[in-house]
Amino acid sequence: MSQSRSWRFTAGVALLAGMSSHVFAAEVLPKPDQPFAGIVDVDANKSKPDAPKNVTAPKGAPNIVLILLDDVGFGATSITGGPIPTPALDKLASEGLRYNQFHVNALCSPTRAALLSGRNDHQVGFGTVAEIAANYPGYNARWPKSAASIAEVLRFNGYSTAAFGKWHNTPIGETGPAGPFDRWPTGRGFEYFYGFQGGETNQWQPKLWRGTTPVEPWGTPKQGYHLTTDLANDAINWLHQHDATASDKPFFVYFATGATHAPHHVSQDWIDKFKGQFDQGWDKLREETFAREKALGVIPADAELTPRPAEIAAWDSLSPEQKKLLARQAEVYAGFLAQTDYEVGRVLDAIREEGKGDNTLVLYIVGDNGASAEGGPEGLDARATDGSPVSVKGRLERAGELGTDSFYNHYSAAWAWGLNAPFQWTKQVASHLGGTRDPLVVSWPSKITDKGAIRGGFRHVTDIAPTIYEAVGITPPDEVNGEKQAPLEGKSFVDSFSDGKAKSKHTTQVFETVGNRGIYKDGWWAGARHVVPWKTFERFGTPIGEHPWELYNLDKDYSQSRDLAKENPEKLKELQALFDQEAKRTNIYPLAPVPALLTPGSTEPKQLVFREGTNRVPVLIGPRTGSRSHTITAKVEIPDGGAKGVIVAEGGHLGGYVIYIDDQGRAVYETNAHGNATGRIVSAATVPSGKATITLDFSVDGDEANPLIKVARGFGRIPQPGTARLSVNGASVGETKISNLYTNYHETLDVGSDLGTPISDNYTVPFKFTGKIETVTLDLK
Repeated sequence: MSQSRSWRFTAGVALLAGMSSHVFAAEVLPKPDQPFAGIVDVDANKSKPDAPKNVTAPKGAPNIVLILLDDVGFGATSITGGPIPTPALDKLASEGLRYNQFHVNALCSPTRAALLSGRNDHQVGFGTVAEIAANYPGYNARWPKSAASIAEVLRFNGYSTAAFGKWHNTPIGETGPAGPFDRWPTGRGFEYFYGFQGGETNQWQPKLWRGTTPVEPWGTPKQGYHLTTDLANDAINWLHQHDATASDKPFFVYFATGATHAPHHVSQDWIDKFKGQFDQGWDKLREETFAREKALGVIPADAELTPRPAEIAAWDSLSPEQKKLLARQAEVYAGFLAQTDYEVGRVLDAIREEGKGDNTLVLYIVGDNGASAEGGPEGLDARATDGSPVSVKGRLERAGELGTDSFYNHYSAAWAWGLNAPFQWTKQVASHLGGTRDPLVVSWPSKITDKGAIRGGFRHVTDIAPTIYEAVGITPPDEVNGEKQAPLEGKSFVDSFSDGKAKSKHTTQVFETVGNRGIYKDGWWAGARHVVPWKTFERFGTPIGEHPWELYNLDKDYSQSRDLAKENPEKLKELQALFDQEAKRTNIYPLAPVPALLTPGSTEPKQLVFREGTNRVPVLIGPRTGSRSHTITAKVEIPDGGAKGVIVAEGGHLGGYVIYIDDQGRAVYETNAHGNATGRIVSAATVPSGKATITLDFSVDGDEANPLIKVARGFGRIPQPGTARLSVNGASVGETKISNLYTNYHETLDVGSDLGTPISDNYTVPFKFTGKIETVTLDLK
C-alpha cells in the first residue's frame, strides 16, 4: 500500500478483546496533499525548502485511448469479414487482439454510461437514451456521484484526460448554455472536451461545445468541413499540445465519434468508392459476410447463419426502383464508415508518430450497439410535411443528395440486419445478439505478444473500467470527492492479453432496452423481444409479454440460432427468475416507462422573455410551441436606413419557424416541416425606423374542448396545424394556414441570429440582426 493513500477504520467492524487489531484500507480520491517535509526557520539559511508534489501515475503506466463508434454492426467492418474495408482498424487488430464475444447494451446512452462507469446502465440512471429519460431511478439520466467515471479516477491518479465527440450522458434539461455542468464531460473528470451533446447531430453543421462554451464549426461543407475530420484534427492538436508540455504524463483520450449514427452524412468521393457494391441486396450480403467470417476464424466453424425475420422483406420482393434507392442508402453508409476509419486512423498515427505507440493501450469498441434499424423498412430521407416518406419515385429522384445535409438520412432496417451477420435483430433489441454483440479490438504493443489473435469468452462493456484500472496499476476507489462508491459490476480481462485460454470472470449479465430484455448466465442466454426498433414508441401501449421468451446455449450455439425454450423449460424458468432478480437489483423495473418528455408540461412558464444574444437553447428544453397556441412579441429598434436579419429562430432547415427582416426591410414569418415550406407571411411595407413591435400570433386549429387537442397541447411535443397572423406596430400585415408547426429537435432557439442550419432558404446563416433587439416575449396560451 503506497504512503500516499489515506487510511480509516471500516465502519461496523468490531475489534474483539484478545484479537489483534486490523485496520482496513480504503482508496480515497482525490489523494491528500503531501505534508511539507522541509524546515521553516526565521533564518532562510537554516530553512530547507520542499516543493509541493503533484500526484503522479504509477511508474510505467500506459497511455489509454478508448475509441467508441456509433451504430456499427458486428458484420460491417473488414476485421470481422464485413463488406466495408477499414484498413486502420485492420492495422490495429494486427498489432493486438480481436474479441468476438464482447457485449454492449443495445442503445447509445446506456452503453456509454456503463462503459465510463463500470456499472450497469440502469444502476447509473441510463436504462434508455437521455432524450426519453423517465422519472424512475433506472431511467432518469442522472448519473450518480457514487459511480465515478474512468476519467475521474485516472485524473486523480496523475493522468491528463480529454474527450472528443459524442456525449450522450447529460440530462436533456441540463444541456443548454446555462448548465448546470456537473454532468457534462468536464464535470465527469475530463479536463478537456470538444464535441456535441445528445444522440446525433448534423455532421456538416453540428452544434459544438468546447468545454461548456458553444462554438461554431470553422467552416461550411463547401469549404471542406466535416465533423469527424474536425474531431480528429482537434484530438491530434490536443495530443501534440500534451506532448509539447507534459510528455512525461500519461493521457486518457476518449474518442467517441457521432459516426456512424444517422444522419449518414459523408462526401461524394467516399460514397463513390462503393458504387454498385450493394446491388446484390441484404440477403446475399449476409451470406457473403458469413462466409468471410468463417474464413477469418472470427466466428466458430460450427456457427450457423440466422434467418431473416418475418418483419424484414426479402430483397427479391422489392421493385427495381426500390432496389436502386436502397442500394444507394447502403453505399452512403459504407462511405461514412470508411471515412470514419480513416479519421480514427489519423488519431492513432499521431500517437505512433510521437513515439508513444508502444506503451499506449488502445481499446476500440466497434459500435455502441448493433447496426441501427431505426430507419424503418424503407429508410429515411425525403419526407412530406407530415413526416411520412414521399413516393419511391420522388425519393429516387433525390437519391443523389443522400450524404449531403439535405436530409437526416438513414438506411433501411434490412441493411442493419444484413450488417449484423450472423446474428438476429439489431440495435434496441437487447433480447438478441444483433443488438448487443460488437467487436472489440485491444492493442498494447509493448505488452501483447500474441498479435492478431482472436479471443473468445463472454465480455461486457462494464469490464472496460476494471481492465483499465488493472492495466494502469491502480485500485478502484472506495470514495471519490466524499462520495462512497458503488461496487464495480465489470471484471478485468487483463489476463487475456497474455493468456489465450484465460476464462471470462464475467458470468452473469442482465440486458434491457425499451422493454426488450435478456439475461446471460454461464454460457446460457434467455431473452424476450417487446417491439421492433422502428416502432419504438408503440412500446408504451403494447403489453409486456406478447412475445415469448427464447433460450439459447451460447457455448454450443455462437450465433443464437437454435431456440431451446421448448426443449429445456426448466432452464428457461431458472433464467427468467434470475432476470427478475437482477432487474430488481439494478433498477430495471418498470419496463418501458413513459418518458418524462411526454408528460404534460403544466409546470412550464406561461411567459418567457428572451433578449438579444440568447442562443443555443436546445429545442427539447425550449418552449413547447409545436402544439400550443402562442404569441411572440418582438420589441426592436430599427436604425435610420433600415435593418435586416433574424430576430428569433427556433429549429432548422428540416423543421422550424423564424421571424426576420429581409434585405428589403420587410417583416417576414416563415415555417417549414421536414424540409418543406409550410407557411410564409411578408409585410407589404418596410418596418419603419425607430422602436417597433413585431407580433406573431399562432392559434392551433380544432375544438378547444376536444380531449385529444388538450392532450397534444399538454405534451407540447406533437405538432398541430393552425393559423399564423403577423402584425407590425399593431397593424396586421397578413395571415396564413400552417399544416404542421414542427421544430426539429436537433436544432436550437436563437435570438438575433439563426445558428445551425437555416430555417428559410431566403437567407444565409447566421443572418445576424443589424438593428437592436430589446426583448422577444413568448406567451404560451
